[in-house]
Amino acid sequence: MNPLDRLRPAALAAPESGIVAVMNYGRTLDGVIPLWTGEGDVPTPSFIADAAARSLAAGETFYTWQRGIPELRRSIANYIGRTYDRPTDHERIVVTGSGMHAIQTVIACFAGEGEEVAYIGPTWPNFAAAVGVAGGYAREVALDWTETGWTLDLDKLRDAIGPKTRALFVNTPGNPTGWTADLPTLQAILEIVRETGITLIADEIYGRFHYAGGRAPSFHDIMEEDEPIFFVNSFSKNWAMTGWRIGWIEAPAAFGTVLENLIQYSISGVAAFMQRGAVAALDEGEAFIDLQVERAHKARDIFTDALLSTNRVAVVRPAGAFYSFFRIDGIDDTRAAAFTILEETRIGLAPGTAFGPAATTFMRACFHRRLDEIETAADRLQDWIRRQK
Repeated sequence: MNPLDRLRPAALAAPESGIVAVMNYGRTLDGVIPLWTGEGDVPTPSFIADAAARSLAAGETFYTWQRGIPELRRSIANYIGRTYDRPTDHERIVVTGSGMHAIQTVIACFAGEGEEVAYIGPTWPNFAAAVGVAGGYAREVALDWTETGWTLDLDKLRDAIGPKTRALFVNTPGNPTGWTADLPTLQAILEIVRETGITLIADEIYGRFHYAGGRAPSFHDIMEEDEPIFFVNSFSKNWAMTGWRIGWIEAPAAFGTVLENLIQYSISGVAAFMQRGAVAALDEGEAFIDLQVERAHKARDIFTDALLSTNRVAVVRPAGAFYSFFRIDGIDDTRAAAFTILEETRIGLAPGTAFGPAATTFMRACFHRRLDEIETAADRLQDWIRRQK
């Protein structure tokens, strides 16, 4: 008997990450500039790390609140209130063990055997995979690629919602495309959600990385009070805390006990000292976010200009997030190309095959790194593209 036959089919079907496959190979090579994963190169700033260290030194190493310590939940609520000019009660907040855990927890509320969750793609592959592991089916509603960027066909979105659809997942600004919905588009999406009676799961993790100035448009701008929208977010991107694994869910307080129970039966709460660091991030981190966004904006333009100069790349300047998502003329197998580019240029890219069927001919580069490194990566990739026949 094959020992794997003991496992649930949904667990066996969990896909290998196309991003991790390239990363694992690239880690064996010297001199690689890693643009494959969604994080910057700046370590967590000291004002955050020091707050966590003080908590550890004070002995805050015991079990803690399942929903998160009250201080952090209040800080998150205050952050939402000042960012979106929308007063928010901390009873709407549940702290999670990462943005991914926030997504998994919300999926557990909606996706079961035979049930569907629609999502606007291409998007981060972990969402669809998590729906599958839960036993549900993730239905992609693909953005359309045009010379001016990615666009959403609202009729296609409406047609994708059927009797088995329980929720819609929307990531804007989007990973990997940088697609950023304007307020009229968000309003149209929300109207479809209301008309069909499904639930909206809003991933606005990149909302501060918006290059038109200020934060990106948000469902916070147009939602009604206590509307059943589940916001999932993370400390990873804004405050350079990817390795900390801490995030949050914002939802009407009526769902709090259910979410708390799901936290109890998954991770049983986030370490208190990590939460102290997260409080410092929210309360003291605005200047740090501004610097991060300013640098990413410059890096975006450096990288995009280099690709456009080859006259062999389909790409637009992303309106949000910190990824360049591009298609190289003549490259159809992006998984193979990612390994070839890695070997020949020492640039680590993510293949579009990792992001679903609408993205297979594209490649993703995270440009959220120091500018001299982005210039070097852009030069190497530009030269490689020009040498292809």
